[in-house]
Amino acid sequence: MSATLKPLTVDEFLAWERAQPTRYEFDGIQPVAMTGGSFADARTITRLTTALNNRLQPPCEAIGPELKVETPGRIRYPDASVVCSAPADDSDIVTPTVVFEVLSPSTALTDRRVKAAEYAAVPAIQAYVMLETDRPGITVRRRSTGWEAETVSGLDADLPLPEIGVTIPLAAIYVR
Repeated sequence: MSATLKPLTVDEFLAWERAQPTRYEFDGIQPVAMTGGSFADARTITRLTTALNNRLQPPCEAIGPELKVETPGRIRYPDASVVCSAPADDSDIVTPTVVFEVLSPSTALTDRRVKAAEYAAVPAIQAYVMLETDRPGITVRRRSTGWEAETVSGLDADLPLPEIGVTIPLAAIYVR
């Protein structure tokens, strides 16, 4: 006889995850351990959040991967987010206007397909930005264009983000 485990609810997952020493995402059924990233991932996230915060105007601010985003039936930790309506200071869940994921070989498929659909299902999220780490290349999906993929590449290119009133030169993220 085999035991069948009942999938967790989001509330059950949140109660469990907040008591854990490490972070977990929730895929709608079970916790998924968050693994460490590479130096290239960390550098890209740091440069991105710095470039954003140097350009954003209040009330918007960029945050790193420490806070959760709730999508329908799931919990994610995006690599970066821009939040324009701040939650309470003790909240660990945010509702961003723009979400960023840094692509790696182990996460690219999930980021491009699964998370794209999840973020599109959150009305407050106006754009989803996926960044390559091995070359200056970015894919953007915007609510205003029906989530059609748009690519920006090359060190001389700019990433316009009218949803938050900024433009980021790719050189600010990718030049070493």
